[in-house]
Amino acid sequence: MRWKKVALVGVGLLGGSLGLALKQRRLATSVVGFVRRAASVGECEKAGAVDRATLNLLEAVSGADLIVLCTPLAQMKTLLKEMLPALKPGAFITDVGSVKGTVVEEVERLLRKSSVEFVGSHPMAGGEKMGVNAARADLFENAVCVVTPTRRSKKEAVKKIEALWEGVGGRVLELDPKAHDDLVSRSSHLPHFVAAAIARTVLDPRRPASQGLVCANGFRDVTRVASGSPEMWRDIGLANANYLGKAMRSLIKDLQKLQTVIEQKDGAALEKFLTNAKELRDKWHSAGATQATE
Repeated sequence: MRWKKVALVGVGLLGGSLGLALKQRRLATSVVGFVRRAASVGECEKAGAVDRATLNLLEAVSGADLIVLCTPLAQMKTLLKEMLPALKPGAFITDVGSVKGTVVEEVERLLRKSSVEFVGSHPMAGGEKMGVNAARADLFENAVCVVTPTRRSKKEAVKKIEALWEGVGGRVLELDPKAHDDLVSRSSHLPHFVAAAIARTVLDPRRPASQGLVCANGFRDVTRVASGSPEMWRDIGLANANYLGKAMRSLIKDLQKLQTVIEQKDGAALEKFLTNAKELRDKWHSAGATQATE
């Protein structure tokens, strides 16, 4: 399907990549981006992510058939309140947030007296680099794009939002918002905070000066996502605190068992642990797991 006007509220890596994909695949007549910094206006237009960028939120969303919230989670509620007077009747809204439960509840509450339809989304794509200059048109190709309808969601709205992600190359997966938050707390959120903890532990300034010199590919691979936006991941951690806390407790238990095995120098148990981990990871990878990162 083709949209007449798409408004991207936030034009960073995800928003910029969506704009590039929409324009490259000719899925929108016009793509307008809302940005907060004057310097970003030129950057977004030069990158080709939007046809036009503006600092005026109401101007960006006015007359838009589709609005995509691509800002950090903590900003979405405030921005939506501001844009309400300019929303076109019958327009559709989605987002790219990594946590769905709180976002979906807040947005549906704000729109309950409106003819505007909202369906939450979470494309499992991204990377540690930030900003529109890191955006690319193929970011969503073959990436799992989770769509999280609720009992309030109209079938037409769900179909349109799913068509959006399929149109830019994604593979749609429907999940309940809370089920989504539970699953990604382990697969997406936990790895990021673990990477951050490893980076802090290993690169602590109190370590010997030579510590960084012996950090090779393994360390680089494991900690890559720790270079992501602290603001974005702060919001994710707080918004999904309950599920993430449970995931952390589960990991800590596993690490404590592993610590005991190592300290007891139990070679057989240690090999069994590593073999099991290898088998699980290899099976997941061979099943065609998405290579997108977040």
